[in-house]
Parts: sequence; structure tokens; C-alpha cells
Amino acid sequence: MKLPFKSSRWWLLFFSGALYPLGMAPFNFWPAVIISLGFFFYQLNPTKSAKETFLISVCFGFGIFITGTSWVYVSIHEYGFIPMPFAFLATVLFCLFISILFSIPFVLLRFMPDKTSTYLIGLPSLLVLSEYFRLFAFSGFPWLFAGYSHTNTVLSGWATVGGVLIVSYICGFLASFLSQIFREKENLKPILKLNLLIIVTISGGYILQNIEWSKSTNEEIKLALIQPNINQAEKWSGEKRKEILKQLKTQTLPYLNNDLIIWPEAALPSIPQNLPQFLEEIKDLSTTYKSKLVSGAITYEQGTQEFFNSIIDLSSSSFQYDKSKLVPFGEYVPFERLLRGIIKFFDLPMSSISKGNARNTLLPIKSSYISANICYEVVYPDFIARNSSGANLILTLSNDAWFGASIGPKQHMQMAQMRAIENSKPVIRVTNNGITGVIDHKGNFVKTLPQFVQSELELSVTGRSGETFYNRVRSSLVLFLVVMTCIILITRKNLLRSTK
Repeated sequence: MKLPFKSSRWWLLFFSGALYPLGMAPFNFWPAVIISLGFFFYQLNPTKSAKETFLISVCFGFGIFITGTSWVYVSIHEYGFIPMPFAFLATVLFCLFISILFSIPFVLLRFMPDKTSTYLIGLPSLLVLSEYFRLFAFSGFPWLFAGYSHTNTVLSGWATVGGVLIVSYICGFLASFLSQIFREKENLKPILKLNLLIIVTISGGYILQNIEWSKSTNEEIKLALIQPNINQAEKWSGEKRKEILKQLKTQTLPYLNNDLIIWPEAALPSIPQNLPQFLEEIKDLSTTYKSKLVSGAITYEQGTQEFFNSIIDLSSSSFQYDKSKLVPFGEYVPFERLLRGIIKFFDLPMSSISKGNARNTLLPIKSSYISANICYEVVYPDFIARNSSGANLILTLSNDAWFGASIGPKQHMQMAQMRAIENSKPVIRVTNNGITGVIDHKGNFVKTLPQFVQSELELSVTGRSGETFYNRVRSSLVLFLVVMTCIILITRKNLLRSTK
């Protein structure tokens, strides 16, 4: 197959994609995303064929995901028991697949006119469509959205209006502006007039960032967050069960005077039915000290013979939330009948989890309500916005041991930060081995624990009542605007063609 341009250009596309994750946690060099997208947009042109545009996008996307989601290799090799060469191949294929999903919406560029409007508003719209498509395609992989690069800048203020997707659109517009400077370097006056719009956008972000969308409930809740740092390889071992339970109890005892004690995702080393004596002891302690203790657990429904990844109230048995956004291969195996038993990766412990119904998400504590969410669910903006409606705080339990010592947990935490900003509510995050912490309603870290240590975090939080504009409309407004932009541009090209 003949390539559309020289091989050196393909390498530049790949490396520009590889630059993109430097804008995210833990590096947080936000200009990297704009420079990276700017080079990518410069290579795109409506006069190119759909195939060329697709290949250019795949090459750029592969650079993004092979570097930005390199932690997939850790999950597959270290915890999926796949030998190094095959784990590397699986990681490459996974990143290539996600790159294809990233690229599909950009094919629409072929049907837009070769006009400045296409570059300045069409390309940012296609970027947002690409991200939105990855929210749902094949159960979704909404990682490395451009907007996350501005979690700690004034542009994050726009997230209260349109969520992370509107911040991605702004990133795309800035990248388009940059690429147009080089595309139209012979006639820069019309492009440079947009400086005022950029200043207004930045100023608007600052103003929105300083609006108090929610108000304090003035009810202080004393928290104790338990980070047990249990080895993933030993977590489900029958021989280690008593030791794990003893550790959880030992870590908890000094903090029973708090209003709420929280253990991380799947903290219990077996289903509750197998731990009656231990759970009765915990319940008695909670009753004695008048504290509430909630934990992540794998639960079993005897009637349907289904397993769920749940959050349960160990102090009263009155609350259970079952996770509904499941991780492929980690919690369920697609095409299970075909894949089960072929290799260990398709038979991981607790990989037969059923999907919950996303109901009963509000956990009561004193006069406040906490929105309960588990791990992967926090990366879905609209899902969290819906679950947090009526809540005063957002809780997410996780077990990031699957990421190992990679950049994955820091990226995961950054997405939790954005959920706090979008909904103007504090986020409580409790994990097995980090990063455990509390984020305020503006997305700032209140307090965190270091990774890979057994520790506890004790602090007080106050909930917030009220809703942001985004919390009410979610991504629907942004999606409507970008879809209409694409329709208008495509229609304009057809009109121009018919008048010739």
C-alpha cells in the first residue's frame, strides 16, 4: 500500500501523538496537548481522501495511546499472567484498536469544505465527537481526553458549564488556531483577530471558576479512609484471608470515633456469606461507637447466582450499591464462551461480575448524602453527574493495584479531580494502594496518602448542596453544538458543490 506521504512524516505524527500525554498527570505540562493537536490538525485537510485522513488519525492516535496508556502492559503482564512478548503484542493491539476508535469521527472531515471555518470550528468539533464516541463504543474507554490537561488551569472553569468535553473543545480550538498560523502564514491578519476571542475564553474560564455553584451544608463529617496496600497476588488467597481481615480490623480500631470509616474497592477477601463472624464483630464495634463503616466487596446474590462488585454498609446492612460500568477482562470476559480457559488472562479471579442497575447510589450519613461509585465509573462524566444529583459528596472506591507503579493511578486521580469541578462537590477517593485522598469542590487536593504504603487518612469534610449548569444538562448541550457544527459544515460543502 502506498503511503500518502513520506515515512518521516508518519514518524513525526507518531511522536507528536506521543507528546500529548505529557499534558496529563503526572506531568501536567498542558501546552503539550495543544502543540500535539496543532501538528495533527496541520496534517489534516478536507481535500485528502477519507482513507488518508483515517490513516493520519490512526498514526497520531497510536502515539497517544501507546505512551499514555502504557500501564495496560502492566495489567496484562504482571496481573494477567501473560508472558512478556505476548503482553507487549496485546498492548500494541489494544492501543491500535483504541486509535481506530479515536480516528473514525475524523473521516467526516472529507465531507466538509476547505475553508477556514472547517479548520477553526470543524476540527475541534470532530475532536469532541471522537472523545464522546470513545465513551460508549465497545463498553467505552474514556481515557486521555484533551480537557483533562486543564484540570489545574483557569479553563477548568468551563467544566461547570459543559464538562470535560467543552474544555476539550477549547483545547481543540487553541490547537486549530496554532495550526492556522502556519497554514495561513502569508495572510495572518484574519487569524490574529481571534486573539480577542481567546482572551474572552480564558477570562470566561476564570469567572466561571470563581462562581460558587454550590453552597456548604455546614455539616461536618469526620472521615477515616483506610488504605490497606494488600498485595494483588494475595488478595483472594484462602491462606491469607485471616491475615487480611486482621489487618483491616487493626487499621480501623483507632478511628472508630469518626462518623464514617471507608475501606477500598473489594477490600473484603471473600464474599460476605463466607465471613459471618468477622462481619458481626465489625457491626458490633460500629454500633458501640455509633460510627458507619462502608466497604467495597464482591457480593453474591443467591437467587440469581450472580456476583457483583459492590459498596456495602457493614454497620447496618442497610445499603448496597452494585457497580454498573464494568472493566472488560478485569470484571467480565467478552465472548466468554469462546475465551474462557484459553489462557490465564481470561480466567482472572473475580472476572465473572454481573452488571448492577445503577440504582440506590445515595449513601446517607448524618443529614447528608454521598453518591457511591466504584473505580472505573469515575471516568464517565455524565454517569457521575447523574449519580451525584441530590448528593452532597461524591465517593469513589478503587483498587489501582492493577496499574502497578505506572502513571495510571495519577491519571485516574486527575479524572476524579475533574468530576469534583464539574459537579462542584467534594470527592472522597479510597483505594487499596493509592492514591487515597479528598478533593474539594474546586478540584484542589485537600489531603492525600502516598502510594504503596499501608496507611490511614483522618480528616473532616463538609458537603455541598446545589448543582452546576453541567450537572443539569450534562454533555447534551456540547454534543448538540458540535453535531450541529458538523451538519452545517457538511451542508455548506454540498451547497458550494451544487452552485458550481
